[in-house]
Amino acid sequence: MSYVALYRRWRPSDFDALVGQDTVKQALTNALEGGHIAHAYLFAGPRGTGKTSTARILAKALNCDRGPTAHPCGECRNCLSIAEGSSLDVLEIDAASNRGIDSIKELRDKIAFAPVDGRYKVYVIDEVHMLTAEASNALLKTLEEPPANVVFILATTDPQKVIATIHSRCQRFDFHRVTADEIVGHLAMVAKKSDIVADEQALWLLAVQAEGGMRDALSLLDQCAVMNPRVTVDSVRNTLGIVGREAIRELVGAIGRYDGAGAMELVEKSLTQGREPGRMMLELSE
Repeated sequence: MSYVALYRRWRPSDFDALVGQDTVKQALTNALEGGHIAHAYLFAGPRGTGKTSTARILAKALNCDRGPTAHPCGECRNCLSIAEGSSLDVLEIDAASNRGIDSIKELRDKIAFAPVDGRYKVYVIDEVHMLTAEASNALLKTLEEPPANVVFILATTDPQKVIATIHSRCQRFDFHRVTADEIVGHLAMVAKKSDIVADEQALWLLAVQAEGGMRDALSLLDQCAVMNPRVTVDSVRNTLGIVGREAIRELVGAIGRYDGAGAMELVEKSLTQGREPGRMMLELSE
C-alpha cells in the first residue's frame, strides 16, 4: 500500500475534528441544525487553516443520508464518496488554473442538472480571487439566481481581491491562523497515533515554523519523521535549515558589542552549515 502523507491521512472528517476554528464550527453547526442553509458561502483565511477541509465537511453534512446534519455519519455512500473525492455531486474547481470565463460558463451549463446521489450539488471554488474579471461577473450571475439544490463554497486566501458584488451574495466565514498551543496538541496526538517519536520542544519548533497553518505543520512533521528516527529540536533545525535561537543570540551579542569580525565569523559558520541568508534574516527579525 502506498504511503499517505500525514496532512491527507489526518484531514478532519467532521466539525469536531477541525482544529482551531471554533467560531466557524459553531456558526455552521447552528445553521445546519436550524435548517438555515445558504446558497453561497465565502471561506476566507490563510493557507492551511482548514477552508477546503471545512468545505468537504459541509458537503458531507448536506448530503449525508442522515442529513442535512451537523454530524455526518461518515459511513454512508455519500459521505464516503465525498471523502474519497469521487462524488458526482461535489465538484472542486481550482480557480488558479481554471480562471477564465469558459470554465465558469461550463459550470453554469451544468448546475441546471439535478444531483446524482445526494440532495445538493456542491461547487467548491478554491482561490476564487484568481478568476478573471469576466469570469467573476459570470459567476456573479449564477450566484444571483442559483437552483434550490445547489450550494456554492468559495475559498480564498485573498478576500480583498474578490469583487464586492460576490461578497454581498455570500455568507462569509473568516478562518484564522491556528495557535501554537493548538498545533502542538494536534501534532502530539498525530505523532502518537502514527508511531512517530517526537520531543515536545521539537513540536513547538514545528508549530512556530508552520505560522498558524495546520496543514503546513503536519507536512513539516512528516518531513522530519522521514529524515530522522526521533524528531528532536536539533533534527528539526537540520532538516528545515533553521539557524536556532542560540546562534541568533550569539550573533546579536556580537553586533551589540560592535564586534564586526566576530559577527561575520558567526554568519560564515551558519552558511557553512547550510543555513540560508534569508532564513537567518527572518529569525533575526523574529
